[in-house]
Amino acid sequence: MRSATSALLFAAALMLAACEGHPSDSSQVPAVPATDAMRIAALRDAAKANGFVRAESLRVTVDPARREAGRLIFASPQMSLNGNISCRDCHLDEFGSTDGLPNAVGAGATGHGPARMAKSEGRILPRNVLPFWGRGSKGFATFFWDGKVEVRDGRVVSQFGDSAPSDDPLVVAAHLPSVELREMVADTPSVRDTLVTEEVGAAETVQAELARRFATDPEIGPRLAAAYRLPAGKLAFGHVADALAGFIRDEFRIRPTPFERFVFDAGPISRQQLAGGLLFYGRGRCAACHRGPYFSDFDFHAVAFPQAGFGKNGFGIDEGRYNVTFDPADRFRFRTPPLYNLSSTGPYSHSGSLVRIEDAIVAHFDPLRLVDPKKMDLRARTDLYARLGPASREPLPAALTDDEVRALAAFLTMLDFKKP
Repeated sequence: MRSATSALLFAAALMLAACEGHPSDSSQVPAVPATDAMRIAALRDAAKANGFVRAESLRVTVDPARREAGRLIFASPQMSLNGNISCRDCHLDEFGSTDGLPNAVGAGATGHGPARMAKSEGRILPRNVLPFWGRGSKGFATFFWDGKVEVRDGRVVSQFGDSAPSDDPLVVAAHLPSVELREMVADTPSVRDTLVTEEVGAAETVQAELARRFATDPEIGPRLAAAYRLPAGKLAFGHVADALAGFIRDEFRIRPTPFERFVFDAGPISRQQLAGGLLFYGRGRCAACHRGPYFSDFDFHAVAFPQAGFGKNGFGIDEGRYNVTFDPADRFRFRTPPLYNLSSTGPYSHSGSLVRIEDAIVAHFDPLRLVDPKKMDLRARTDLYARLGPASREPLPAALTDDEVRALAAFLTMLDFKKP
């Protein structure tokens, strides 16, 4: 199964590389300026009514010294128990803070992009790398595809149970990759014998070692100690995670977009983008889930995207939110993804199965267009039928024409921005 999965994912990665620079057909359409004042006003009003705000209002100020320590930690392979993978290896600027692959490749991998999958012995992970845009900013408090870290009723709910290491959900989320098997911990017999348990104590053992490494690192240790005004011997993994969270929160904050300039500063918009925006908030029903300042309701929904790779539950199946709640009603539901910088953060969906933004849109209302059931075995078809049921109960759009799909994709490019 490993060989077949690798071939599938590598083929998808090569497709992405071939499409790089051309994320959507809409990029080839001349941008004819829109002049219809009534429709322009309607789109601005709809955006505001659905919670869109200026990027600056979402920013959370972070301590500069802690941010700088976090920057060094983010790029350091010492963050992994085996010392061979850093956060930066899977969250790259050239791929919009993702890795450019359908599924992530974890501990033991080398290289970036398709080379990371083709030329290394890293373990393929079951899900697509999520971008970092907006994480930990105001109101952004639900993390990962399945929401395994979230704020509920004023408290952080996570795999730590009643032993959450922080009341900041981003700091809690920053704790998890370092103890995730195959992600940042190599899957070896010795690791399985000593650390693969359901107890928080096993995670604490790993993280105590990571904290010791950072405390004694000649560059990171003094900066981390100074940032928290502690002697190096008093540093714990909580300080490491807090510094890392501070860096992520500031480095990947939402910045002004063309859509912000359109809504609040009378900026320009093309006719195609205007048509797409009106569809987004109107008949397309995109804003039923993609609303608010991050274009996400932070709830969990089912869309029958094609499944790539072996899936979180194995055998090409990923049951999404169910893996966290064990509630059958949550099968195949995933957190609504925010929509910033889509042009550079593909492939799309929880399994990275779609290269084009247009296809990701089509999956919401006509998922069978994207698969060939005749080429699927019985198990894969059965899984598809199971996913179609929950998806049919979602507030998904009615059938859209190809021109409408392209207009929506053009509108979404207005949510792109670049870091300075």
